[in-house]
Amino acid sequence: MYLRRGFVRVGGGGVSTIRNLASCGTQLNRLHSNSNSNSADKLEIMAANSDKNLIRVLFCGPYFPASHNYTREYLQKYPFVQVDDVPFDDVPNVIANYHLCVAKDMKLDSNVLSRATQMKVVMQYGVGVEGIDINAATKYGIKVARIPGDITGNAASCAEMAIYLILGLLRKQNEMQIAVNQRKLGEPVGETLFGKTVFILGFGNIGIDLAKRLRGFGVKITATKRSWASNPQDSCQTNFHNDLVDEKGGHEDIHKFASNADIVVCCLSLNRQTAGIVNKTFISSMRKGAILVNIARGGLLDYEAVLYHLKSGHLGGLGIDVSWSEPFDPDDPILKFKNVVITPHVAGVTEHSYRSMAKVVGDVALQLHAGAPFTGIEFVN
Repeated sequence: MYLRRGFVRVGGGGVSTIRNLASCGTQLNRLHSNSNSNSADKLEIMAANSDKNLIRVLFCGPYFPASHNYTREYLQKYPFVQVDDVPFDDVPNVIANYHLCVAKDMKLDSNVLSRATQMKVVMQYGVGVEGIDINAATKYGIKVARIPGDITGNAASCAEMAIYLILGLLRKQNEMQIAVNQRKLGEPVGETLFGKTVFILGFGNIGIDLAKRLRGFGVKITATKRSWASNPQDSCQTNFHNDLVDEKGGHEDIHKFASNADIVVCCLSLNRQTAGIVNKTFISSMRKGAILVNIARGGLLDYEAVLYHLKSGHLGGLGIDVSWSEPFDPDDPILKFKNVVITPHVAGVTEHSYRSMAKVVGDVALQLHAGAPFTGIEFVN
């Protein structure tokens, strides 16, 4: 049972219709539950008498629906927290009514953030905050946060997806489906992951979890990151992570590592320094026939460079869970190649990961209501 001010919720949260908030006055939109009418009445009375104690949580847009659905489920016993999912176009008009915002894949620029007059925290349902204008948020007194992937299982989920894409390309997933449809047996001839060299471009939480899982396949692992310096407070863990890698390097080594790898997996964060880092020069430096996998952000790859090297045959395969524009265009020329495997941005979308992140978001809302310190999130400003 969810109380809405200015919203009509139909079909268990599947459809949201925005009404003019100014015309609503103090009147409440009531949703009655047949099995819990007494609680509903208490909730409406409480909200009417103490509206200032209601914490409003805004989820932007319809995509990744499990994020807001699971968060609602986690918070259903707390009537003083209201969770809404709002269409992209309506967010600027209603954001002033919310205290906590989960951006998902919406771009929150200075114009939108300037309207968020009650906002305390803008966060991501995961790690990437590149769509949020952090400087503008800071200017307007809004904290920006991410959920570290190592505590929710998000990094592990993404690492597993990387292996799925690698195996799908090596064993020629699309050609196997064609063979099944044509009633053929014993073809195509695939390749084994065993004995390959895998270059992990960006050895953060996802890269670490990927390396752990790749070890059992009998591969050589190379990786680059900005700094390999150990933190004295967790030196044992850092040394263990570093020992997962056969050869370590920095940004200046990416082309050298790419030239020696059979498989390149992009695990970088997207920022000004990394946007388009996998460009024509980078892909040209890769071995002919090598595989490229991206489970991080679509903007890391230069579209024209990828298309060119697929056409030329230099790129042996492309596995992507993220794209240059999302949702994916099913008519994109890149998707016409049989050595391309694509998934709809679901690397981190697993039951374990999404339930864990729903708990983090829910706890932040509860902590905001109680005036307690925040846990489970990492601030970037």
